[in-house]
Amino acid sequence: MNRLAGQQSGFDLGNTIESKTKGIWMWCVPHPYKEGHTLVLLDTEGLGDVAKGDSKNDSWIFCLAVLLSSTLVYNSRGTIDNTAVEKLHYVAELAENIKIRSTEVADEEEEEEDFKFVQFFPSFTWVVRDFTLELVIEGNRVTEDEYLEFALQLKKGMSKKVSDYNLPRQCIRNYFPSPRKCFVFPSPASPENMTRLESLQERDLVPDFLEVTGRFCDHIFHNSVVKTVKGGHGVTGKLLGHLVKIYVDTINSGKVPCLDNAVVTLANLENQTAVQEALKTYQTGMEKMKNKFPVNVEDITSEHQKFSSLATSEFMKLSFKDEKGEYLKKLKEAIDEYYVGLLQENEMASEKKCRDLLKNLFSDMNKWLQEGKYSQSGGYELYCRDRDTVVEQYRREPNKGVLAEAVLNEFLNERGPEANSILYTDTKLTENDRMFQEEKEKNALLEQKYKEQEEKRMESERMLQAEKERQQDQMRQMQEKFNKELEQQKQEMDRAIESKLKEREEMLKKGFSEKADLLNEEIANLKKEKESSGGLMKEVVTPILGTLAEILPAILNYKVLMKGLKRI
Repeated sequence: MNRLAGQQSGFDLGNTIESKTKGIWMWCVPHPYKEGHTLVLLDTEGLGDVAKGDSKNDSWIFCLAVLLSSTLVYNSRGTIDNTAVEKLHYVAELAENIKIRSTEVADEEEEEEDFKFVQFFPSFTWVVRDFTLELVIEGNRVTEDEYLEFALQLKKGMSKKVSDYNLPRQCIRNYFPSPRKCFVFPSPASPENMTRLESLQERDLVPDFLEVTGRFCDHIFHNSVVKTVKGGHGVTGKLLGHLVKIYVDTINSGKVPCLDNAVVTLANLENQTAVQEALKTYQTGMEKMKNKFPVNVEDITSEHQKFSSLATSEFMKLSFKDEKGEYLKKLKEAIDEYYVGLLQENEMASEKKCRDLLKNLFSDMNKWLQEGKYSQSGGYELYCRDRDTVVEQYRREPNKGVLAEAVLNEFLNERGPEANSILYTDTKLTENDRMFQEEKEKNALLEQKYKEQEEKRMESERMLQAEKERQQDQMRQMQEKFNKELEQQKQEMDRAIESKLKEREEMLKKGFSEKADLLNEEIANLKKEKESSGGLMKEVVTPILGTLAEILPAILNYKVLMKGLKRI
């Protein structure tokens, strides 16, 4: 274990008859070959320690080691004989100490799940320490792996003695996927040096021991897979921490750890975090846009689409088993709420900028109005000319935001009485002139109102289009996520089916036809479950996508209502 960590010392080796390790110790180091991966080493206390006097504690330690690891390394001393296999009786208790489905599942279904453990349990490696024998069986040299499989061979017969002999071997075959590995280590040093192993230099160790150590480390580095939970979701450091707490709390409460329950609890914890992190991604991106307010509708909807897509990607990366779309819906609602707030802030910024601009542009006219420039004969013509010049200057001003025409329309209407007063006090104009100018003024205001409505219509259409594109992106990402999770589930099934096929071949070769028939049935059940999992995923995905489609119009109507727009 220390060698796997690239160190000479670390986990206490123990040089006395007293057991050193208590419970399970963890050591995390960067994976030497897989970038972005961490190698987590778990060192358990020795099983069968006479000082403890509590065999149940050993069972739970073994159970936790199985639940938390992707590769289980069991080490024993001397040889793999019947005594060594019988000491591994904890494996026969796994079906009692670990459940796949929730306890609410019917008893008959519970009885059928033993053969499914191979889908979720770690690969199995048996390490034999201080091995001194020749790897020879019936006069032929064999490999270490063949030695292990020979030790795990079943005996024919129905007697209690044969059943007791076969039980731990059958459980190892049933629960741990093929191929199983074995490494036999000679003693690492001379007897006089065994008490100071941690301080020995590499040159003081037996060369054969170093050779096996190198092969063992290479096997773990290159063949040990990423730890996953039921369903094939990869375990991160944070998830592993949650997983440990869930299992230990369950055991301490007197209950049996359940893979399904653990996944549900993990999924809820991770999906809550996924929503928070995804929303943070959206908010952080959109905060930069706030500094540019006011902006036009194209700019804000474009950024909204961009960061909404990034937020969805972040959610999909961190979440798993959101089978009802509950947490994706929460993310969508949180983003929409934040977006509506941004739209309101952008409108307020646009309104303020436009009003300030008009106030500044009309300042000279206000001064001239007070000085009586427009009260003289021909004043109305001067007023209209100056006002039209100001409006033209206003329209040339860039970056006024989404309420440019609306604010201008409101502003001109507010000044309507002023224009009307000047019109009727201008002595140069005849009654017919006044009627003509009054009609012209009404038409100008109507034209401005039309421009405001056109601005709103174009804005509404752009928002609608942006939301539809955003929804399509979200649905695409969700479909990809479910396809990935489905593929992970299928890989779990394939691994189990492949292992069962190898076991069946071995049973047929050794003449265990009844066991081969049982394996055939198990293989058929696994294949059937694999085929049905695709249909089940579709049944889950389709309603969720439909729910998203229903959410879209409601959100858009709300936004349209907030902005006083009419659906065209």
